[in-house]
Amino acid sequence: MERYYQKEIECASQEQIKAWQDERLVRQVRHVWDKVPYYRAKMEEKGVTPEDIHGRDDLYKLPFLSKADLRDAYPFGLLAEPLEKCVRIHSTSGTTGKRVVAFYTKEDIDLWNDCCARALAAAGAGPEDVCQVAYGYGLFTGGLGLHYGVEHLGATVIPMSTGNTAKHIQLMHDCGSTALACTPSYALYLAEQIIKSGIPRSEFRLRTCILGGEPWTENMRREIEAKLGVDAYNIYGLSEIMGPGVSYECRCKSGSHIVEDHFYPEIIDSNTLEPQPAGGQGELVLTTLTKEGMPLLRYRTKDLCSLTDPCACGRTNVRMSRIVGRSDDMLIIRGVNVFPSQVESVVLELPEFEPHYQLVVDRVNNLDTLQVQVEVREAFYSDEISQMMALKKRIADRLHSVLGIGADIRLMEPHSIERSEGKSKRVIDKRVLK
Repeated sequence: MERYYQKEIECASQEQIKAWQDERLVRQVRHVWDKVPYYRAKMEEKGVTPEDIHGRDDLYKLPFLSKADLRDAYPFGLLAEPLEKCVRIHSTSGTTGKRVVAFYTKEDIDLWNDCCARALAAAGAGPEDVCQVAYGYGLFTGGLGLHYGVEHLGATVIPMSTGNTAKHIQLMHDCGSTALACTPSYALYLAEQIIKSGIPRSEFRLRTCILGGEPWTENMRREIEAKLGVDAYNIYGLSEIMGPGVSYECRCKSGSHIVEDHFYPEIIDSNTLEPQPAGGQGELVLTTLTKEGMPLLRYRTKDLCSLTDPCACGRTNVRMSRIVGRSDDMLIIRGVNVFPSQVESVVLELPEFEPHYQLVVDRVNNLDTLQVQVEVREAFYSDEISQMMALKKRIADRLHSVLGIGADIRLMEPHSIERSEGKSKRVIDKRVLK
């Protein structure tokens, strides 16, 4: 049975959603114009004022924001409310040394709690559940976001954070945890460690997982569901916009519903910045319609996906596809665009391999090279050279057909690739180190 947290909002008519969006966008544009000199300067540079914005159809007139803007304005340049009205600050680290910070008023926190509670309910969770949160707490938004979402839902939360997997397993077993919130890579690692613990899977009550923080594929979903005996659901968000809960999957598992009453989505071509046709794949751009502390208009997420119509669950919010990659994380190897998710899809469709891999990119004699390190399952790992060569050719041929370029395959022994208790590091690009 489909569960809802705020059914009257989640299942509102398209006309009502559009009315909310138009009204809230107009108010938000005026808010940032009046309160944020950084925004006002960008709008003036583009020759637009609040009087030019009457609703979503005028959104294209506004300038884009990117992570570079957040770093340029660090720390208070995008703050739209007095600091004394803000009750929390979250932050993410960056590659340039400057952090990206986000400010939240009490109303922002309440809104965020509702978003996460909607996601948990859509994954089948309710007041009767015990949810173990294995996202990082602190400046990272994952832990506290899901923590308060669980409490808002009326369920019981175990605030485990990351690390200490043995304690995770013990409490999951002893306290009868029924829901788990973590990254997909940690869910797989946890599944492996449960097997090693020797505790029978039948003694665990875990039945649902809310997974996010990194891209993952349908093949990885099947792997997680099979190993943990759960239903696995995607949750999406980013600290700059709010945190987890910007979108989430329902029981249909066919795309993540964007919380459109608070976040307005666009899909653009990353190169031309022009809107993509309906259903087309491109870069996701988000506008916060109700956030007070640090609202963002037309923020370029760099995440690549597509938008589709609402699904059969009854929710009327548009759905976003899985993130297929990031426009800034895309690898260009010998002129070919390569995304780690493409490699993952191949690894997980072949039963001989574990869902653990790394891409090592280098430049040798002015030529880009791609090495794919992939872990072989114990049942298929052999001392017979001919068997391993056949296995290597099998995955090499499949990767070539998907990527369009050849890759050097390195078959790894079982359990030899380092496991992650947070976000997994899939790519080592040695070209940027030279």
